[in-house]
Amino acid sequence: MMLKYLFVFLLAFSFYEANAQRSKPDQLATKKGSVTIQPVLHGSVVFTWNNKTIYVDPYGGAAAFSSLTAPDLILITDIHGDHADLKTLEAINTTKAKFIVPAAVAEMLPANLKSKATILKNGDQTIQYGMGITAVPMYNLPETADSRHPKGRGNGYVLNIGGKNIYLSGDTEDIPEMKALQNIDVAFVCMNLPFTMDINQAAEALLAFKPKVVYPYHYRGQDGLSDVEAFKKLVNDKNAQIDVRLRGWYPSN
Repeated sequence: MMLKYLFVFLLAFSFYEANAQRSKPDQLATKKGSVTIQPVLHGSVVFTWNNKTIYVDPYGGAAAFSSLTAPDLILITDIHGDHADLKTLEAINTTKAKFIVPAAVAEMLPANLKSKATILKNGDQTIQYGMGITAVPMYNLPETADSRHPKGRGNGYVLNIGGKNIYLSGDTEDIPEMKALQNIDVAFVCMNLPFTMDINQAAEALLAFKPKVVYPYHYRGQDGLSDVEAFKKLVNDKNAQIDVRLRGWYPSN
């Protein structure tokens, strides 16, 4: 009996810790109500809009999503375990969830989830729950045969929610397609070597397409966390109008 109570206590404590360390949500006003933006972990973010909940790259186990509403829609960018995290997908409640994924991710999904997936390739579009979704390129430079992220395998996404455009970079470098983006209201941009790009590349890309708001995310690399404070300075020294928002994407920061 004591072991049972200890287990319940530890489980409750882990949920408390996950919630205590999670950044507070932000609100984005749109023409059709506010979007709640909830940073979760690494490349995971949750949006709530029009009574629908959207998970992006759910990762980190069920505790990372405790107290959050079960997803109506799940977007996955690429095949790696910090994006297509099958253990997390099995642990969270996906009963009502639709999936938006690239083909390579669809092939990894168990049959019960694959049957609920819409496959998009770069350039494809779909509308789900009144939200426009465009799949955009994400890849490493230079393009090589052994690239961690070859062009065309994974998707970044641009979401049009209530007239606002939200860009999710996925794993990419400062590719021409990113620099050519237009009318982006909010951008989530990765920066972690050696997997994606450094803070200088990320800043250069942002200064090219000029989103109104940017969240550095996915910034844990082989040598620890990227210096997002330095990234913010790089951006704002050249364009003070871009709102760089630093949030706690990792339990220790």
